[in-house]
Amino acid sequence: MSNELSVQVHSKHKKKFENGYPLIFKEAILDTNRLKEEGTILRLEDEQGHFIGRGYFGRQNKGYGWVLTQNENESIDQEFFVKRIQKALHYRTSFFEDSNTTAFRVVNGEGDHLGGLTIDYFDGYYLINWYSEGVYSFKNEVVEALKRLADFKGIYEKKRFDAKGQYVEDDDFVAGERGEFPLIVKENGVKFAVYLNEGAMVGVFLDQRPVRKLIRDQYARGKTVLNTFSYTGAFSVFAVEGGATMTTSVDLANRSLNKTIEQFSVNGIDYEEQNILVMDVFKYFKYAVKKNLLFDMVILDPPSFARSKKHTFSAAKDYKDLLKDAISVTADNGIIVASTNFSGYDMKKFKGFVDQAFKETNGKYQLLEDFTLPEDFRTIKEFREGNYLKVVFIKKVK
Repeated sequence: MSNELSVQVHSKHKKKFENGYPLIFKEAILDTNRLKEEGTILRLEDEQGHFIGRGYFGRQNKGYGWVLTQNENESIDQEFFVKRIQKALHYRTSFFEDSNTTAFRVVNGEGDHLGGLTIDYFDGYYLINWYSEGVYSFKNEVVEALKRLADFKGIYEKKRFDAKGQYVEDDDFVAGERGEFPLIVKENGVKFAVYLNEGAMVGVFLDQRPVRKLIRDQYARGKTVLNTFSYTGAFSVFAVEGGATMTTSVDLANRSLNKTIEQFSVNGIDYEEQNILVMDVFKYFKYAVKKNLLFDMVILDPPSFARSKKHTFSAAKDYKDLLKDAISVTADNGIIVASTNFSGYDMKKFKGFVDQAFKETNGKYQLLEDFTLPEDFRTIKEFREGNYLKVVFIKKVK
């Protein structure tokens, strides 16, 4: 492996990597000036030159690359990717066998010891997300591994590594046959229309699957539901499927209207009987308070960061205030489903926001359930930030 570069890890960070921490972060490397070409294989050593791990250089918003193996004799080559992806597919055997769910994650980055890369499955199609130019340099190996290991109709990709970590506009088709879009996939028997060829978003966030199921199976019957930051209306569809009397979906993005209509329609639901509003969620809260509107269930699943003309929302700073807004439109004994994918704080701190929000509104509450990432979104205990999802079901007690 001629292009391997030895880099030294700062002695104070050595233990962290020896214990299996996979993210190569700037402060850990003694001489970052030597890191020039993305995709370079890195041999991490301590200051005495002893092997710690092998990975690659690839800048993304989180760091400088990922450790892929702690085995000194393991090369990062074609066979390496075949072995890793084979293991990942095997781990999801039960998902492949479930005819009611045909969309799930098959490789979850560092959770499958392939940091910087995720692969999702959509009813015969594989979608690879590349999070740095560094990991993208292994494209041939990854695609070749999938070709060897998996039966597929087609393979698509999303490059998410422009300077701001955003999606790079491209054709996205890689191999096999091109899909007919929308592709209709199933999640616990409910249908979703997905697009693998339309920008970064495909139409559904797969990590919320157990939450949607619970809303349908246990919480929605007979309820009025407000779904904020509703995107394509997936929570609303599951609520209606579970017997909700009315859903109101609110999202600022213009495309959310047609996308939500489409998701209702592929499930045979009359979208005209539901409320779908394109507007700023914070403006809607003010409107609802003014009109004395109360909901039996309010779903909060904001992006980590969102900006409208009048409002900037950051999950790091503003979640407590968002909860207070939700409390103001939730009926007594109603349910708030609060969710965040912000990895900068843990579940304990998130529940702390819930507590503060109720204290500041002089309300009482009961925590009913909580969720982190589902089984197909595999995580490792050495990288807690990787388990980014936090969802709590909160009852507003009278």
